[in-house]
Amino acid sequence: MTKAKTEIAPGAKFGLGIVGIVQVVFAFLAFWDLAHREADEVHGPKAAWIPAILVNWIGPASYFLFGIRR
Repeated sequence: MTKAKTEIAPGAKFGLGIVGIVQVVFAFLAFWDLAHREADEVHGPKAAWIPAILVNWIGPASYFLFGIRR
């Protein structure tokens, strides 16, 4: 029997690491922005955005697109 390929190529590991770092930075920036904004500058309650931002990519993107009053 042959061994199943479960190893990831070094280039793919590097790329996944970069994507993970960008995702964490994106969420950090959303949390930082939420913490420094007044409640009247945010759509909905600020506490509701905390778990929403924790959703990978979609949460921080939705906060920046729909959560900030312009």
